[in-house]
Amino acid sequence: MKLEIINESHSEVFDALVDGVRSFNREHLGPETSKPLATVARNNEGEIIGGVSGRTIYNNFLIEVVWVHSSARGTGLGKQLMEMALEQAKQRQCQCAQVDTLDFQAPVFYQKLGFEIAGEISGYGDGPARFFLAKVL
Repeated sequence: MKLEIINESHSEVFDALVDGVRSFNREHLGPETSKPLATVARNNEGEIIGGVSGRTIYNNFLIEVVWVHSSARGTGLGKQLMEMALEQAKQRQCQCAQVDTLDFQAPVFYQKLGFEIAGEISGYGDGPARFFLAKVL
Protein backbone atom coordinates (compact mmCIF):
# COMPACT_ATOMS: atom_id res chain seq x y z
CA MET A 1 0.00 0.00 0.00
CA LYS A 2 1.18 3.51 -0.82
CA LEU A 3 -0.38 6.67 0.65
CA GLU A 4 -0.02 9.99 -1.14
CA ILE A 5 -1.19 13.59 -0.94
CA ILE A 6 -2.42 15.27 -4.12
CA ASN A 7 -2.71 19.06 -3.97
CA GLU A 8 -4.26 19.70 -7.36
CA SER A 9 -7.40 18.80 -9.23
CA HIS A 10 -7.08 15.21 -10.40
CA SER A 11 -10.02 13.82 -12.36
CA GLU A 12 -8.68 10.24 -12.34
CA VAL A 13 -8.66 10.19 -8.53
CA PHE A 14 -12.04 11.90 -8.24
CA ASP A 15 -13.64 9.55 -10.77
CA ALA A 16 -12.23 6.47 -9.00
CA LEU A 17 -13.60 7.64 -5.66
CA VAL A 18 -17.04 8.44 -7.10
CA ASP A 19 -17.15 5.06 -8.86
CA GLY A 20 -16.35 3.36 -5.55
CA VAL A 21 -19.14 5.21 -3.73
CA ARG A 22 -21.62 4.46 -6.51
CA SER A 23 -20.78 0.77 -6.41
CA PHE A 24 -21.29 0.70 -2.64
CA ASN A 25 -24.58 2.61 -2.93
CA ARG A 26 -25.86 0.23 -5.62
CA GLU A 27 -25.43 -2.66 -3.17
CA HIS A 28 -27.75 -0.92 -0.70
CA LEU A 29 -30.11 1.18 -2.83
CA GLY A 30 -30.19 -0.41 -6.26
CA PRO A 31 -29.27 1.23 -9.55
CA GLU A 32 -28.47 4.93 -9.42
CA THR A 33 -30.94 7.23 -11.10
CA SER A 34 -28.97 10.47 -10.91
CA LYS A 35 -30.12 13.19 -13.28
CA PRO A 36 -29.06 16.85 -13.46
CA LEU A 37 -31.70 19.45 -12.63
CA ALA A 38 -31.27 23.18 -13.15
CA THR A 39 -33.45 26.25 -13.54
CA VAL A 40 -31.95 29.39 -15.05
CA ALA A 41 -32.94 33.02 -15.61
CA ARG A 42 -31.34 35.08 -18.37
CA ASN A 43 -31.47 38.81 -19.03
CA ASN A 44 -32.39 40.27 -22.42
CA GLU A 45 -28.78 39.86 -23.58
CA GLY A 46 -28.89 36.14 -22.80
CA GLU A 47 -26.59 36.36 -19.77
CA ILE A 48 -27.38 34.16 -16.80
CA ILE A 49 -28.61 36.30 -13.91
CA GLY A 50 -29.68 33.50 -11.61
CA GLY A 51 -30.22 29.83 -11.24
CA VAL A 52 -30.52 26.67 -9.21
CA SER A 53 -28.42 23.65 -10.07
CA GLY A 54 -28.25 20.20 -8.57
CA ARG A 55 -29.30 16.67 -9.26
CA THR A 56 -31.99 14.21 -8.37
CA ILE A 57 -30.85 10.87 -7.02
CA TYR A 58 -32.55 8.12 -5.00
CA ASN A 59 -35.73 10.21 -4.63
CA ASN A 60 -33.81 13.22 -3.28
CA PHE A 61 -33.08 16.59 -4.84
CA LEU A 62 -29.52 17.56 -3.92
CA ILE A 63 -29.18 21.31 -4.51
CA GLU A 64 -25.55 22.14 -5.24
CA VAL A 65 -25.69 25.85 -6.02
CA VAL A 66 -28.21 28.71 -5.97
CA TRP A 67 -27.26 32.17 -7.14
CA VAL A 68 -29.02 35.39 -8.16
CA HIS A 69 -27.16 38.41 -9.54
CA SER A 70 -27.12 41.36 -7.15
CA SER A 71 -29.23 43.41 -9.59
CA ALA A 72 -32.07 40.87 -9.32
CA ARG A 73 -31.95 40.11 -5.59
CA GLY A 74 -35.09 41.03 -3.71
CA THR A 75 -37.27 40.75 -6.82
CA GLY A 76 -38.61 37.25 -6.12
CA LEU A 77 -36.47 35.69 -8.85
CA GLY A 78 -34.70 33.34 -6.44
CA LYS A 79 -38.03 32.13 -5.10
CA GLN A 80 -39.36 31.55 -8.63
CA LEU A 81 -36.26 29.59 -9.62
CA MET A 82 -36.42 27.46 -6.47
CA GLU A 83 -40.14 26.77 -6.89
CA MET A 84 -39.59 25.67 -10.50
CA ALA A 85 -36.75 23.36 -9.46
CA LEU A 86 -38.71 21.90 -6.53
CA GLU A 87 -41.73 21.26 -8.76
CA GLN A 88 -39.54 19.42 -11.28
CA ALA A 89 -38.03 17.39 -8.43
CA LYS A 90 -41.55 16.39 -7.32
CA GLN A 91 -42.34 15.31 -10.88
CA ARG A 92 -39.28 13.06 -10.66
CA GLN A 93 -40.78 11.45 -7.53
CA CYS A 94 -38.34 13.14 -5.14
CA GLN A 95 -39.48 13.08 -1.54
CA CYS A 96 -36.94 15.52 -0.10
CA ALA A 97 -34.76 18.46 -1.15
CA GLN A 98 -31.44 19.23 0.54
CA VAL A 99 -29.18 22.26 0.52
CA ASP A 100 -26.41 23.77 2.61
CA THR A 101 -25.55 27.44 3.05
CA LEU A 102 -23.34 29.72 5.11
CA ASP A 103 -24.78 32.05 7.74
CA PHE A 104 -24.17 35.18 5.64
CA GLN A 105 -25.70 33.65 2.54
CA ALA A 106 -29.29 32.45 2.63
CA PRO A 107 -30.51 30.32 5.57
CA VAL A 108 -33.55 32.59 6.07
CA PHE A 109 -34.34 32.47 2.32
CA TYR A 110 -34.54 28.67 2.42
CA GLN A 111 -36.58 28.68 5.62
CA LYS A 112 -39.13 30.99 3.96
CA LEU A 113 -39.45 28.33 1.26
CA GLY A 114 -40.27 25.68 3.86
CA PHE A 115 -36.82 24.22 4.43
CA GLU A 116 -35.95 23.27 7.99
CA ILE A 117 -32.50 23.35 9.53
CA ALA A 118 -31.37 19.75 9.90
CA GLY A 119 -27.91 20.60 11.20
CA GLU A 120 -25.49 23.40 11.90
CA ILE A 121 -21.75 23.67 12.22
CA SER A 122 -20.75 26.72 14.24
CA GLY A 123 -18.15 28.98 12.72
CA TYR A 124 -14.61 28.48 13.98
CA GLY A 125 -12.34 31.45 14.40
CA ASP A 126 -13.33 33.95 11.73
CA GLY A 127 -15.19 31.31 9.71
CA PRO A 128 -18.95 31.45 9.11
CA ALA A 129 -21.48 28.98 10.47
CA ARG A 130 -22.79 26.42 7.98
CA PHE A 131 -26.40 25.28 7.87
CA PHE A 132 -27.76 22.07 6.37
CA LEU A 133 -31.42 22.34 5.41
CA ALA A 134 -34.03 19.90 4.13
CA LYS A 135 -37.58 20.11 2.88
CA VAL A 136 -40.08 17.29 2.54
CA LEU A 137 -41.67 17.54 -0.90
